[in-house]
Formats: sequence, C-alpha cells, structure tokens
Amino acid sequence: MTGWSIEAVDGGIGKVDVTNNELGAMWLIVDTGPWIFGKKVMLPAGVVDRINSEDEVVHVNRTKEQIKNAPELVDHYHEQMYRDELGVYYSQGGRGYLQ
Repeated sequence: MTGWSIEAVDGGIGKVDVTNNELGAMWLIVDTGPWIFGKKVMLPAGVVDRINSEDEVVHVNRTKEQIKNAPELVDHYHEQMYRDELGVYYSQGGRGYLQ
C-alpha cells in the first residue's frame, strides 16, 4: 500500500509512506505532504474504515484535523509505549495529545 492515498472523512490527507502488518501491531505511517507541511504521523489499523484497492485509496474514520493534531511520528515509533499513547489519542476520537 506504499504510495496509496489516505482519505479522511473530510478529504484527502496524504499518502502511505510505510506499512506494517505484524500481528497485534498493524499501522500505517502517513506523509501528509504539503497539507500540513510534510508532517508524518502513524495511524493504527483501527482507524482504517475501508480500503479501495482499485483506486489505491485507504479511507480512515478520522477528520483531517484529528490527523493533523495527532502526535508527530518519532524515531522510537516501534516502541510499545509510543504506540500505546497513540492508541489512546485515537481511541479518544483525537481529542487529546499525549507525550
């Protein structure tokens, strides 16, 4: 799915940069490109609403604003603590920022 478009509930947000399909740790790293000045964020698989393989689009059940306000991708994104904090952010509907 690398290079596929990410579509939030209110419009396009970027492209898939990296994917991971490890059991129990599935996620996408999204490059938001110029929309929010090249920020990269991690999206847990739980926010994926549907995948359109014909058009190469991943639809997520979050708004552009929620993704924009998500914790920025960090070098230690493979660590469970970061992924847990990210999970809390998204499980709260993107209403909180944890560090």
